[in-house]
Amino acid sequence: MKALQFSRTGDLAALQLVDLADPVPTHDEVLIEVKAAGLNPSDVKNVLGRFSYTTLPRVPGRDFAGVVIKGPAHLVGQDVWGTGKEPGFYRDGSHAQLLCLPASGVALKPESLSYAQAASLGVPYTTAWDALQRSLVGEGTEVLVIGGGAVGLAALNLARVRGARVLVAVRREAQAAALRAMGHEVLLLQAPEALSDQVKAVFKHGAEVIFDTTGFWLPAAVPALATFGRIAIIAAPVDGLVQLPALALYRKGGSVVGVNSLLYDCVACAAMLEQFGRYFDDGSLPLPQGLVEAPLSDGLARYAEVNSGACDKVVLIP
Repeated sequence: MKALQFSRTGDLAALQLVDLADPVPTHDEVLIEVKAAGLNPSDVKNVLGRFSYTTLPRVPGRDFAGVVIKGPAHLVGQDVWGTGKEPGFYRDGSHAQLLCLPASGVALKPESLSYAQAASLGVPYTTAWDALQRSLVGEGTEVLVIGGGAVGLAALNLARVRGARVLVAVRREAQAAALRAMGHEVLLLQAPEALSDQVKAVFKHGAEVIFDTTGFWLPAAVPALATFGRIAIIAAPVDGLVQLPALALYRKGGSVVGVNSLLYDCVACAAMLEQFGRYFDDGSLPLPQGLVEAPLSDGLARYAEVNSGACDKVVLIP
């Protein structure tokens, strides 16, 4: 099979398009013909050596959609999708023509999603779902999402499904206009010290949940938080250090929820996909648009684009 593979880390030149032997599933695994595979920033960081636990040589790629061609009889021929902490790190991932995973680590793909659409959603949507679940977002919760990237959009859409009132904050006017056109309530980020007043102009007592998808607004989020509120974070500055106004946080009874998608294996992620996947088929969740589909042979160039900060969602087609 054709696959992207790296045998060392440190720079993207380590990534190569190679021919590998087809993987052979064990009795409790499935062999998947990969129809589409999402390319996430974490895949790029993996090749660059940001994850010390990755074993080499390794085929990267966490997210996928495809068809089961070997495995338990009830799964053979089924369209599936998935993600998790193992592919690309502990075992070969989805940036290949074939993928072998535990049979319980795949979910049936929603019929309304194309292979490319399904493959684009794994990491962003499971991350957002976990953040909302653990931040106790439900009917009527007043939620602020900071950032309009893939995870931010997933959080907006999933919070709506859960019945929350959602406000999104972004930096660029063009991005704000696009989000308003989607029907979202938007505020344009200004200076950090202005965030509290901006939020309280919409949510009188502050946001009950703030989900910072950027890693830069944690100190500013505390004054914008309601009493007993929760702040979910998925990123931090490169050095990992943030000046947190702890006094203001504990006086409000607030809490910080760290969200890390790499805590969940394929089995746990498959359960999440089953939970929210039905909302695509019933029309509650919008189908992803604006994907960049590229052949696996262009993978090296696409990795470089993502590393440079390109915001388009790339899906590799083996």
